[in-house]
Amino acid sequence: MTEPQFFTPGQGLTVREMCALTGAELAEAGAASEARISSVAALDSAGPQDLAFFDNNRYRDHAGITQAGVCLTSRRLRPLLPSTTIALVARDPYRAFVAVARALHEDALRPLPLSSSKGVSPEAYVDPAARLEADVRVEPKAVIGAGAEIGAGTVIGAGTVIGPQVRIGRQCTIGSHVTLVHALVGDRVIIHPGTQIGQDGFGYAMGPKGHVKVPQIGRVIIQNDVEIGAGATVDRGANRDTVIGEGTKIDNLVQVGHNVTIGRHCVIVAQTGISGSVTLGDYVVLGARVGINNHANVGEGAQIAAVSVIKDDVPAGARWGGIPAKPAKLWFREMIALERLASKGAARADSRTEQAGDDDE
Repeated sequence: MTEPQFFTPGQGLTVREMCALTGAELAEAGAASEARISSVAALDSAGPQDLAFFDNNRYRDHAGITQAGVCLTSRRLRPLLPSTTIALVARDPYRAFVAVARALHEDALRPLPLSSSKGVSPEAYVDPAARLEADVRVEPKAVIGAGAEIGAGTVIGAGTVIGPQVRIGRQCTIGSHVTLVHALVGDRVIIHPGTQIGQDGFGYAMGPKGHVKVPQIGRVIIQNDVEIGAGATVDRGANRDTVIGEGTKIDNLVQVGHNVTIGRHCVIVAQTGISGSVTLGDYVVLGARVGINNHANVGEGAQIAAVSVIKDDVPAGARWGGIPAKPAKLWFREMIALERLASKGAARADSRTEQAGDDDE
């Protein structure tokens, strides 16, 4: 059995090309500027054809034995690299490394097509009333509903369902087995496999004789350059739209409830649950498994620690954590106080046990 290469870097890049791309400089003027690398790798596993990065002193042991052909680093850490590795000094080695990795492995930036054919697969169903611009790729078993419109350069993955009247912009990638209904999608949006967008919001008028379903008549609006991870769910609005602002990045297995408004360039990490009618300002960061109660507002630039629960509004720029969440400094003081109380209680219990043993004697 052969070992496949899932992401092929093509011709690679020379040291000179990497310097031009990143603004990095050769640490030693005499180093070979035409040396070529073909891929990127971690510092401790890189080989002579790989680029690595070294920006943290805690990895100095890895740096001393690395076999990387080229390494992006800082001027301070440069002396820790072996002489066999060409060092490139950059202001931000990691960001420079990412720029090179993106240039080498552009095919890893979005879900790969599952078939080699271009255009609309004969095994897909496209309703006659749908409109597809030039260079749209529709893979086998995908379904495009009546009146849907899809922009040029967009890829619709295998088994994906695009509902009636849905609008999808240009240069988007919609992964396999996605359901996308009641939605308007901007340009350059990436939706990973298995994600469900535009289904009913969870709305019921509850009462002693049963729960009456509330019609969910809103839409989902996804602005430009949004990325949504695998297995996420985004409910359509009940009486207004669910909105995801431009540049926002949503991790796998996130739930976004109805009527939620998410600002621009937010980061929402895995298994977070956002209840209905929540508003997030621009540049909000939610750690993994955060829960937000309905109707809460999280201000611009706020950051919420992982496994926290938000029940009240969070001011702009705040750093909160805990259950329920509160300002981080207060949360840390409370945890330290609890640890001290627990230690004192344990010490008193040990003392009583020793005293009981002495009395028995």
